[in-house]
Amino acid sequence: MTGDKQHINLHLDAHHVSLMVSPEQEPFYRAAAELLNERYQHYLKLRPNASPEQLWMYTALEVAVRLQSDVRAKSIAPIEKELNELNQLVINTLNK
Repeated sequence: MTGDKQHINLHLDAHHVSLMVSPEQEPFYRAAAELLNERYQHYLKLRPNASPEQLWMYTALEVAVRLQSDVRAKSIAPIEKELNELNQLVINTLNK
């Protein structure tokens, strides 16, 4: 990653966010803003009378749960692979 930063503008519902980010990170910020806007609109349709603060809380919670689920899945994947290989080795040994 380079030390150069660039200015980007994002819109999160009615909010304008101005940031300095590295060019490598820009696509991630834009994708994150798109995801947040999509989920915010989802909750707005489900709860039209909710305050913007409540809608952002639902949005933030959903995205945080997705993140935690992804982190857990990635941390367990290597262990699951090894366990599956060991199980296959045991099955193959028992079948001989």
